[in-house]
Amino acid sequence: MAEMGSKGVTAGKIASNVQKKLTRAQEKVLQKLGKADETKDEQFEQCVQNFNKQLTEGTRLQKDLRTYLASVKAMHEASKKLSECLQEVYEPEWPGRDEANKIAENNDLLWMDYHQKLVDQALLTMDTYLGQFPDIKSRIAKRGRKLVDYDSARHHYESLQTAKKKDEAKIAKAEEELIKAQKVFEEMNVDLQEELPSLWNSRVGFYVNTFQSIAGLEENFHKEMSKLNQNLNDVLVSLEKQHGSNTFTVKAQPSDSAPEKGNKSPSPPPDGSPAATPEIRVNHEPEPASGASPGATIPKSPSQPAEASEVVGGAQEPGETAASEAASSSLPAVVVETFSATVNGAVEGSGGTGRLDLPPGFMFKVQAQHDYTATDTDELQLKAGDVVLVIPFQNPEEQDEGWLMGVKESDWNQHKELEKCRGVFPENFTERVQ
Repeated sequence: MAEMGSKGVTAGKIASNVQKKLTRAQEKVLQKLGKADETKDEQFEQCVQNFNKQLTEGTRLQKDLRTYLASVKAMHEASKKLSECLQEVYEPEWPGRDEANKIAENNDLLWMDYHQKLVDQALLTMDTYLGQFPDIKSRIAKRGRKLVDYDSARHHYESLQTAKKKDEAKIAKAEEELIKAQKVFEEMNVDLQEELPSLWNSRVGFYVNTFQSIAGLEENFHKEMSKLNQNLNDVLVSLEKQHGSNTFTVKAQPSDSAPEKGNKSPSPPPDGSPAATPEIRVNHEPEPASGASPGATIPKSPSQPAEASEVVGGAQEPGETAASEAASSSLPAVVVETFSATVNGAVEGSGGTGRLDLPPGFMFKVQAQHDYTATDTDELQLKAGDVVLVIPFQNPEEQDEGWLMGVKESDWNQHKELEKCRGVFPENFTERVQ
């Protein structure tokens, strides 16, 4: 019997709900057709518009915040892999290895802490803020249904009162239903009239707190990350200093546009420049023996370059001897005449002290007439106007046609280190000045 009673109550409730839906549908149709008036509340409608706008903005902010957190997570993973790479390539015997590993660990912890604080102080707050909207949205919809019930009860009551045949019992029942519907509607309406404006005004404080939290967390994160980066930079600078004596040259891989090593072909300078057709004089003919003084040495054959130590008059200064020894071991034939004249002129004009400020084996000076962009690590980068001190190749067989070895005068004056400053460059981009 209890089960039957339960089923009866359920069936009655379903029937009641169906009847309410039919009544509401009829009432809405009559209102749309203009055959029944509708209770309006413009102030409440404005509150509903603000609510929908606030919900849309909050949903978008939540979505963008989640995207931001996903980006932080991805950046954390990328930074972690980069740190792991440094740990792998950092050889055990290098100084600062332990410090570099510790910095990598702190870097990982800093990213994790930053992400977690963003979740706790921004995302969870955002979720709590949006969590109140579904309930209020449901109550707004229910208030709308109760308003239709109220209007329907009001219209039913008014129709019974204006009927030609009045049924007092029906009128009394309709009045009772109207009062009940009005009470339910007004209770919901009053609550929402208070909550919606308060919710709308709360958005300002919420946005301020959310973005202040994000900005503060990001600021602290970057401060701490900056310290770690500075520490890592100090470790690497220390490594560079301690391994400074063990320098090595990293050769760039030849590209399609750059000539391969051992087969250099200098790029042509702009058309019409004086350097486009370089003049190279080769002294193939020996000086006649009759023109030499008693102290002169015997000239060399055409296939053998004349040595810079051949001085007419027999006597050699100490500076001349050093220059001639350096030149005789590696001087190519194409610059013999120039080298001899330059060395002799420098010694004679300065009393044997002119070569003290010049690189060993110095032959002559040239000046860049055009910019030249180096395409390999052993080449000089030239700007128009740069002065280059030309020196011989250590191994004459390495010299390619049209290329010279030298060091920029500015680099030499500053560092006085030939190994770090010298390089090859195309002769046709320069013009001899001394």
